[in-house]
Amino acid sequence: MIRAGIIGATGYAGVELVRILLSHPDAEIAAISSVSYDGKKLSEIYPSLRGICDMTLSDGEGIEDKCDVVFASLPHGLSEIPAAKCVEKGVKFIDLGADFRLDDAKVYEQWYGKSYNYPDLHARSVYCIPELHRDRISGADIVGNPGCYPTSVALALAPIVESGLDRGIIIDSKSGVTGAGKGLSDNTHYPNCNEAFSPYKVASHRHTPEIEQTLSAIAGRDIRITFVPHLLPLNRGIISTCYIDLSKDISLDELYKLYCDRYGGEKFVRVLPLGDVANLRNVRQSNYCDISVHLDKRTGRAVIVSAIDNMVKGAAGQAVQNMNLLFGLPEDRGLDFIPPSF
Repeated sequence: MIRAGIIGATGYAGVELVRILLSHPDAEIAAISSVSYDGKKLSEIYPSLRGICDMTLSDGEGIEDKCDVVFASLPHGLSEIPAAKCVEKGVKFIDLGADFRLDDAKVYEQWYGKSYNYPDLHARSVYCIPELHRDRISGADIVGNPGCYPTSVALALAPIVESGLDRGIIIDSKSGVTGAGKGLSDNTHYPNCNEAFSPYKVASHRHTPEIEQTLSAIAGRDIRITFVPHLLPLNRGIISTCYIDLSKDISLDELYKLYCDRYGGEKFVRVLPLGDVANLRNVRQSNYCDISVHLDKRTGRAVIVSAIDNMVKGAAGQAVQNMNLLFGLPEDRGLDFIPPSF
């Protein structure tokens, strides 16, 4: 059995990791930590886990001594120290935060306002959306688990940018409030987000450089995007509508075939039949990404819609998918749960 530890187990992504790992046939939760709730039982914080996971939370000290893999679900700037401790002990480290997502330290500093304190660690890390990067993960010590928006966008756009069909991209994404994390803020305060809908961090969201880095690497050339996120009055889910000015004429059938060929063998990416539209409802609480393909013939613009659960495929589920790859397990092990129908 793989012994797994979770740092930040009381955050939304952390407790989602608990939920998934409790049902994983080849993993067991060996330790959980939370500085805010040190000494309390997890089931005291999340009563739904009463009698299922009554483990006591620690401050995380020495967690690497109990585990084969440690997941960190922490705010940016806090993952390097536990990563260093894990690498020293030969323990795999999967970071659900932002610290190991960007290749360029200057870009990280520009967007996150912090510097890398352990630059050598970053040379040992890999960024992995499994459907796009699984070949690079073997032997990695540290995995930078992708952000939720970048996951939805990269999967939506990979077939087009790989084929060189893009000459301009606008991304309109919408997320449930869990994407903002458990910390309180004015935007996620119930009276402000209920019965409301608006964009935020217009053309300045921190996921922008991650999206551009991922798409540029896929395309083999520099790609710039316009990215505007919105806050939905929902608990969970991301839907991204991507508008792509195409570099040449292509029929809808040809565009659709491009997506079917690219994702035909993928367990967790479902290219919907032509005429269907991706819907958050159909991926909720699952590791699936649904993609629908559309073409505006009048403007020569492709419209690609992707839907994921931001807490699963956009965070904890993808992290477990990456764990499976690290340990040579089938990629879908422990992730084959079915989305609820309503």
